[in-house]
Order: sequence, then C-alpha cells, then structure tokens
Amino acid sequence: MQQPSERHRRGWEMLKTIDGEAGEHVVAALQDIAPDLGRYIIEFGFGDVYSRGVLTLKERELATVAALAALGNAQPQLKVHLHGALNVGCSREELVEVLIQMAVYAGFPAALNGIFALRAALAERTAATPAG
Repeated sequence: MQQPSERHRRGWEMLKTIDGEAGEHVVAALQDIAPDLGRYIIEFGFGDVYSRGVLTLKERELATVAALAALGNAQPQLKVHLHGALNVGCSREELVEVLIQMAVYAGFPAALNGIFALRAALAERTAATPAG
C-alpha cells in the first residue's frame, strides 16, 4: 500500500482540526462509491486551500459559512462548517452576524435557512456536552 503524500497528510490533519469526526464521516461515506472525491476533498480542499497562509482558520470558516449559506442548497455542508467554525474559535454572535449579512447579498431565505442551521448546530453541541 502506498504511503499518503504530504499533501494528503496535511489535508487530513486540517480536516480533523476543523471538522473533527464529521469530516472523517463524510470522507468515509464516499469510500464505497467515490473514493477519489474524498481524496480530492482532503488533498485539494484541506491540503492545498485551507492550509494556505494569509487567512486564519477562523476567517476561512466564516467565508465558508457565508458561501454555503448563500448557495441555499448545501444545508448538510453548512451545518458541518458551522460546527467547524465553532471548533476554530468563531463565536455564536459572529456566525449570526455573517448569516444576517447574507440577507443583503443572498436574500432573506438564505439568511433564515442559515440561522436555522446554526440553531440546530448549537443544539447538537449542547446535547453532546455532558451535564456537570
């Protein structure tokens, strides 16, 4: 078996840093039908693009959340990246503001759907946090 390339290793680490198990589940779900797509996500998306300098992971996730909300047809991916944004230090308030901003450029339906996805992501995180 061939060793993963540096690009793949870098992408896999970045994916785990941002999305944790959710990103791993996406790639695993592709293995039986489109393993190359999973490899492209890891190597190009996370190994090349997310690993670039200039923008922080927090800034990249804010941009990603805005883009996915504006698309309006990527709710599962939006939810994964809302979790990712929270994982890399975005606050609830920052995410709300980015989603409100989408009302101006992508319309109120996109902003509303984004807010509802954020509500669901926050509820999932609350449910996953052990009471203590």
